[in-house]
Amino acid sequence: MSERDYEMLVLGSGPAGHRAAIQAAKLDKKTAIIEYQAVVGGTCINTGTIPSKTLREAVLHLSGYRERAIYGASYRVKKDITMADLFVRTDNVIAHELDVHRHQLQRNQVELLQAKGAFVDPHTMRLSGLDGHGHWDVTADNIIIAVGTTTTRDSHVEFDGQRIFTSDDVLGLKKLPRSLVIIGAGVIGLEYGTIFAALGVRVTVVDKRPRLLTFVDYEIIDTLVYQMRQNRVTLRLGEEVSGLERFTDDRGERVRVSLASGKQIQAECALYSIGRTGATNNLGLETIGVSAVERELLAVNKNFQTEAGHIYAVGDVIGFPSLASTSMEQGRIAACHAFGVAAESVPNLLPYGIFTIPEISIVGRSEEELTEAGIPYEVGKAAYKEISRGQILGDSSGMLKLIFHLETRELLGVAILGEGASELIHIGQAVLSLGGKIDYFVDTVFNYPTLAECYKTAAFDGINRLS
Repeated sequence: MSERDYEMLVLGSGPAGHRAAIQAAKLDKKTAIIEYQAVVGGTCINTGTIPSKTLREAVLHLSGYRERAIYGASYRVKKDITMADLFVRTDNVIAHELDVHRHQLQRNQVELLQAKGAFVDPHTMRLSGLDGHGHWDVTADNIIIAVGTTTTRDSHVEFDGQRIFTSDDVLGLKKLPRSLVIIGAGVIGLEYGTIFAALGVRVTVVDKRPRLLTFVDYEIIDTLVYQMRQNRVTLRLGEEVSGLERFTDDRGERVRVSLASGKQIQAECALYSIGRTGATNNLGLETIGVSAVERELLAVNKNFQTEAGHIYAVGDVIGFPSLASTSMEQGRIAACHAFGVAAESVPNLLPYGIFTIPEISIVGRSEEELTEAGIPYEVGKAAYKEISRGQILGDSSGMLKLIFHLETRELLGVAILGEGASELIHIGQAVLSLGGKIDYFVDTVFNYPTLAECYKTAAFDGINRLS
């Protein structure tokens, strides 16, 4: 047994820290989590992933969005939807997830230290109670930093949580706006943009980049853009924001966004979504020889070690891809490495789920990547509207795209847009991880009628292009 208090100390109880702590505990190591919030689960459960995805489901249900293709654009489950209506479902799911989170820590005998912590030396952290009273030191053989991120804010912008707010403030909104301008067209900005647009909010998205989500297949993005415009979303790409302020006119208090090009956008509210910053400022990193890089994020090696070998960093605090799924895997691998236990992952085959409306999911390599690498490829496509299940669901815009090697026919990538994309992607992920060929989908039988049939249709389409 170690002479220190713990064999593993984890900072942060979000997906990365939670998984790291449980993995260490399952290796029979004395483990504790330091959580500086009054609740566990981090941004993921409390203000980020779980709330936004639950909010999305509530919107899809109450607005009747999924049924509009069948019953008409005016169809709604509830006529006058309020933020309170949406939060009923969100609050319920959050409460359940928090209970599960705490129970998993308890049954794995992970000690929870709800306090603020800062490094005193490479093996010691000084903790202070959340109420500001009481200080004590704890020591550990290995430490994993999984403190996550906070929303990036401009000091020149006057945030009030209602007229001008960030994604962390969405659950505090008192009313549904009629119009909304979103500054920043990253994953979070687009997810919330399409969610509010589905409720009939007039949304304008501003971003200085000329194209949305450059890591996603261009054809998928083009289809998403078309669907967004069908829902009255205005895109102002290649535009830089020069000012953001509140003002009052005969319609009440509003916001004005000024662009460097001279344009102005007025709306009831503004969502400021230009990225996230590592929550590392008050950790005392200077005492352990670890330096934060751009946006206060931490640099790590392939084993997720910082400059101090026994101190690891995982999850959003190390940057892209900043997904709960990848963060969990990073936490597991870091904990295993700390105790000399072999653990592997397949980083090039991690799936991405983007919960816009419609949702997107990708895995493997894109056409752009293959073109740049000089790899010959062909594609096969299937449209949801050609699949019986797509007609039953009323999704006429969905599509599935297979990318495969022109000569060997090995599957190289999958991209999906539409209902169930984040679930469907795992079929392609499994075939990719096993080095399978596009012929697998031709020879396999899928349940009928299902969206999974898209794989077979896309495979036939791809093979037909070879003749």
